[in-house]
Amino acid sequence: MKPTNITVSLVQERNHGSVEANLSIIARRVEEAAAAGAQLVLLQELHNGAYFCQHEAVAEFERAEPIPGPSTDALGALARRHGVVIVGSLFERRAAGLYHNTAVVLEADGTVAGKYRKMHIPDDPGFHEKFYFTPGDLGFTPIDTSVGRLGVLVCWDQWYPEAARLMALAGAELLLYPTAIGWDPADAQDEKDRQRDAWLLSHRGHAIANGLPVLSCNRIGHEPSPQGHAGIEFWGSSHVLGPQGEVLAQAPAAAENLLFARIDLQRSEHVRRIWPFLRDRRIDAYADLLKRYRD
Repeated sequence: MKPTNITVSLVQERNHGSVEANLSIIARRVEEAAAAGAQLVLLQELHNGAYFCQHEAVAEFERAEPIPGPSTDALGALARRHGVVIVGSLFERRAAGLYHNTAVVLEADGTVAGKYRKMHIPDDPGFHEKFYFTPGDLGFTPIDTSVGRLGVLVCWDQWYPEAARLMALAGAELLLYPTAIGWDPADAQDEKDRQRDAWLLSHRGHAIANGLPVLSCNRIGHEPSPQGHAGIEFWGSSHVLGPQGEVLAQAPAAAENLLFARIDLQRSEHVRRIWPFLRDRRIDAYADLLKRYRD
């Protein structure tokens, strides 16, 4: 029987320079999280290395690996050893010339419970993901685990209310976002504040509109651009929200952190009874959502 209350942990880290170093740190953090009672551990986007999408270079495709593969073997062994569910984020090699930005869920027995391929792929200064990743084709399908039904999305997906809603409509009990987001170090402080505040508010909106807890795990640290530009300063601030958008836990903006929160999975039921947004949706009037724009 699935638990009604779970302890979750988010591993907010910087890049430590190599796959081996990063996985070693992850192993240590998962051990610490499990020892403190965590049943679900969420890792940041593309946690095995640097955020390589700051430039376009064919050599970066050497980072990709199959799923199942070496990293899922390592994460699965951790999950099995410590009896926790782990949500990781990998550069998936599906076939020659076909790659995805993929979140993978390891069950507490070490098996692969499922995966989600990032659907929304950005192409912005410093975030050249369209060069590397094919948009996902698995849809917005939650993944069943021993701790609940997980609606896993990835980074740029977090700006799209449609993605969160479709996960909710498919029965997700939690929304989870492995993330790599930050600002240009050259930006003025007020612009940095606006960007980070908008990010936090978007997640609170998803929690409120869907009556679901939201977990977002971001990386930290400055990662210079391989092309000599200013690079990206990842702003951390990983967080866990309740189904009314309340902040249950939040990590600092510039420090490694093992964040914990206790989530009552029954609270969504109570919140949805007093805020029945799903009941009052006018599904008969939403056909234009399938249009790019209403000209």
